[in-house]
This record gives sequence, C-alpha cells and structure tokens, in this order.
Amino acid sequence: MECLRVELFDLPDEIFLMIFKKLENVEILYSLMDVNMRFNQIVSDSIFTTQITLMKQRSSMELTSSLPNIVLDRFCLRILPKIHDNIKWLKLETLSMERILLAANNYSNLCQLDIFIMNKETDMHLFTGKLFDCYNHFNYLVVDRH
Repeated sequence: MECLRVELFDLPDEIFLMIFKKLENVEILYSLMDVNMRFNQIVSDSIFTTQITLMKQRSSMELTSSLPNIVLDRFCLRILPKIHDNIKWLKLETLSMERILLAANNYSNLCQLDIFIMNKETDMHLFTGKLFDCYNHFNYLVVDRH
C-alpha cells in the first residue's frame, strides 16, 4: 500500500474559506496577510475586510482593551493600506483611533464607524478636531464603556 502525502497548501481555497470564517477577521488578516500570494487573495476577500474590529471586545458593546502595539503597527503599516477600499465598518477605541484612521489615504467605502471611549474625561476632545472634518459624510457611533 502506497502512502499518500497531503500538505496544507494542497487544500482547495473553499476549505480554507470554511476554516477562516470560524476565526476573527483581525486574526486572519494579522496572521495570514503577506504569507504568500494565495493567502493574500483569500484574506483580501470582502468576507474578511468589510467589517474590521481593531480592539478587544467581550461583547458587541463591551470593550476590554486596545490591541497590542505590535498588532496595531502591522495593521497601520501593512494591512490597512492594502484593504482600506474594502472596509465598510470600523470598530475602534479612542487610544488608537487617530492612528488607524490616518493609516490609509482614504476609506472610500466606510459607512459606519463605531468608537469606544476609553476615558471620557480625556477622550472627548478628539471629536472636535480636524480628524473628523474629513469623516462627516457617514454616521458614527460613540460608545462610552463606563
């Protein structure tokens, strides 16, 4: 009897998609973007790039913390500039909000922005500056976690 050897990259794209759909979009993008051309094509699909949550959450309205700097660095420098046109919904927290919004030249299809306030006393000034002048064409939700 002959031994059949099957490797990971022998799997069809459909199997990868089924597996990847079970994981968080941020984890997929962070782990697999730029691994190889095939994974780039799969993870750049709108399934994974339409809604991006760049913070840790316990539930839909409960923030736990911001992402580690190493993760944010990779998103801001390598991932967001590649997928910015696909993003329709961003969920952010105020500690990294400005950095994330400025990471791409334009989020041309962004129509919803959810912002979770980390510190109400110090973060409310962020909503009166120039940063939001260019984002007045869509609705945004500000959530105070306290």
